[in-house]
Amino acid sequence: MHKSNAVRRAAALVGGGALLLTGVALLVLPGPGLLLVLAGLVVLSRQFPVFARYVDPVRERALRAAEDSVSSPLRIAASVLAGAGLLAAGLTWGLRPRLPFGGWATGAGLLLSGVVLLALLVWSHRRVRHPHTP
Repeated sequence: MHKSNAVRRAAALVGGGALLLTGVALLVLPGPGLLLVLAGLVVLSRQFPVFARYVDPVRERALRAAEDSVSSPLRIAASVLAGAGLLAAGLTWGLRPRLPFGGWATGAGLLLSGVVLLALLVWSHRRVRHPHTP
């Protein structure tokens, strides 16, 4: 095996594995779990074909979940409130190091989750409400 191929495979394994594991964790924590699972599978499947068979079923479920998240004004409002709550919690934990697990490590994770949730909400809304907009 050529050295660049080995490096590429190792990078795909580390990056795809991290996305996959983070996505699995976010299935029960606040965040876009299915979309990160999908991203991890796509990265892994490019170097490890055994993962390719899982990409389409997960893609269908992730896109259906994205559509469901913007299916009603109540769901949109709940998602926006959850995103705002994550942002507020991130700032609180970042600025209050005396809280349990306090500090910017926890705060940054919460802030990132809130930003990703709100970005995916906008993406989902545009995809469902305006399918021809790039």
